[in-house]
Amino acid sequence: MNVGFIGVGYMGRHMVKHIIKGGNKLTVYDIDSEATQEIQSLGASLAASPKEVAQSSEVIFTSLPKPQNVEEVFLGEGGILEGSADGATYFDLSTTDPLTLERMTIAAERKGVKVLDAPVSGGTLGAELGTLCIMVGGDKLAYEKFKPILDLMGTEVMYSGPSGSGAICKIANNLIGMTLGVVLSEAFSMGVKAGVDPDTLFKAISMSTGDTKAMKSYPETLFKGNFNPGFKLDLGAKDVGLATKIGRDLGIPMDISNLVQQKYIEAQNRGWGEQSTLAVAKLQEEKSDTKIRSKT
Repeated sequence: MNVGFIGVGYMGRHMVKHIIKGGNKLTVYDIDSEATQEIQSLGASLAASPKEVAQSSEVIFTSLPKPQNVEEVFLGEGGILEGSADGATYFDLSTTDPLTLERMTIAAERKGVKVLDAPVSGGTLGAELGTLCIMVGGDKLAYEKFKPILDLMGTEVMYSGPSGSGAICKIANNLIGMTLGVVLSEAFSMGVKAGVDPDTLFKAISMSTGDTKAMKSYPETLFKGNFNPGFKLDLGAKDVGLATKIGRDLGIPMDISNLVQQKYIEAQNRGWGEQSTLAVAKLQEEKSDTKIRSKT
């Protein structure tokens, strides 16, 4: 199958490898030409623009940082829609808000192009291993037609419902994950300052009702002071912001979520946006005068 892929950064560079290994002909584009070099060496063709990707592809994927990037790449001059033929299908693997997706879908319908939201969860490790969860919203027949491509990138591929449903699922999921990051930093700083080392706390919590996937990396990340991305704090802050905006638009009280958002904004203002989302714990460490670090 002729597949197009735009955005081969932290996540995309792993996902495209699985598409190539699946026997597909791949055309890629990234604003950073250096990011495409490894993919080209594996047999992918390099396009000069998103429009050129669309012109040579039956199905197109994007994996981009922000909704603004997605909308520009899709609707802008030299973009995907400009190069797409009638009947083409487009999947956005990014985390994009429903209103942006709606604008893109309306424009695409005029040209006979199908737009599906397909945000992914599982981080860079899941992308590398091909074990992502992919939550898809949009035309169900298009989803079923191209599910074999999605299955190359993820082991948990699910149809979520009409357009925007996948995005809502992902935003809800990330809101929970970012909230847990704040709560866990408070719990661990409390326990450490009270005299229990973080490894012991981790073991106790892992065997109890507080166990959560959100802390599974801690022995190799937070406890060692390793805040390398991974999933950048800037992106986590963006996703929490998308969630609280949806809440405001729908008139839903989100008191805790708004507090969590302020924590991530504070961490961004400290210059930690390019670090992993775990860097939000450094705020709690400073305020509690406690380092959540292993002794070994």
